[in-house]
Amino acid sequence: MDHKSIALLLLRLAFGFRLIYGVIDNIVSWERMLEFKIFLTKMGFPFPLICAIASVYIQMLAGLGWLIGYKVKFMSLLMIGNFIVAIVGVHVLHKDSYLNTAPAIHLLMVAIVLYLLGGGRYGLDKSSV
Repeated sequence: MDHKSIALLLLRLAFGFRLIYGVIDNIVSWERMLEFKIFLTKMGFPFPLICAIASVYIQMLAGLGWLIGYKVKFMSLLMIGNFIVAIVGVHVLHKDSYLNTAPAIHLLMVAIVLYLLGGGRYGLDKSSV
């Protein structure tokens, strides 16, 4: 039994679902997407609507990729970029608390682990560790 691949599968499933859960409301509701755009405007992001759409759809794509084990390293690289921007642009620059920043930090750490190790044997790519 390949314990490393099982651990990576469980990590991918839990956090792939978390990514999808976090953005599905913006995908099914344009009003929610506009709320996200307003939030990014308040945070000082340039081109906030483009940033909102890009972040939401990249997270959805990565979440699906993690769930099915497809292009896990590439999807993880996208999430590393996304969450570095989120941590710096939303949390650090606005002196947010650690507890408010922690969810983004946790997703960043998972993305780094999956980037370094791949998705394991249980997925479409079947990349071994």
